[in-house]
Amino acid sequence: MKKLLVVLASLALVASLTACAKAPTEEVNATKASLDAAVADGAQQYTPEDYKAVADQLAAANAEIKVQEEKFFKNFDKAKQILAKAKADADALKGKVAARKEELKKACIATMEQANAALAQAKELLAKAPKGKGSKAEIEAMATDLAGVEAMIPEVQPMLDKGDFIGANEKANAILARINAVISEVNAAIEAKKK
Repeated sequence: MKKLLVVLASLALVASLTACAKAPTEEVNATKASLDAAVADGAQQYTPEDYKAVADQLAAANAEIKVQEEKFFKNFDKAKQILAKAKADADALKGKVAARKEELKKACIATMEQANAALAQAKELLAKAPKGKGSKAEIEAMATDLAGVEAMIPEVQPMLDKGDFIGANEKANAILARINAVISEVNAAIEAKKK
């Protein structure tokens, strides 16, 4: 009789252990929701490495859950630990995205200030450029190029206004690079005329 009670108690303990080990579905759903919110904020574009790290953690947790679900004695502690870190990292992504957007916005504004200053310098140089027989067509081409770049400047602010900080930054850098190229060409033409 005593042996029967021990066996029954052991079976009850095993049944309670396997019944208590439930997959952390709520934790998975909460982590997915946090990651989806970060994606909606632009995590994939603005913080791709951090986004990938959290997505990899979520995938690792799901893989661990699958492994445990195939076992007789399930233990989801490792999956829960991975999910807790992934959830915290996903929540932190929102702040990182906002910081990256602000950083890009400031960089774009600074680049546009440089571009406007460079534009003024380029116009000044073009006015002083030699307009002799051989260089007149080149100077006119540079002036046309500069006018085209100047026409692109007003396109940057609407991009910033709608929150396209990556695109605005790329456009601002392209504008500055083209203006600097014109400045280099004008300086080269001035030097060539001196010789």
